[in-house]
Amino acid sequence: MKHGKKMVAPIVIAVLIILYYVGIVVFFVSVPGIPFLIKMLMTVIPLLLSGVMAGVLISRIKEIQGGEEDDLSKY
Repeated sequence: MKHGKKMVAPIVIAVLIILYYVGIVVFFVSVPGIPFLIKMLMTVIPLLLSGVMAGVLISRIKEIQGGEEDDLSKY
């Protein structure tokens, strides 16, 4: 785990963003009086974005473990 310190920031940021999206879902599901279509949109979209964020986090962890800590070195 020689790259452990470099993985802390991406993990923390990803977890915070995912918790934010889940909070949006919980809010829209729990508030009465919102039309069903809006509830569905405000449930599906944040959950999809949470999945994308998890995928990006996994990709970033693989990059760091592979020794490529700096994405800008490609350009």
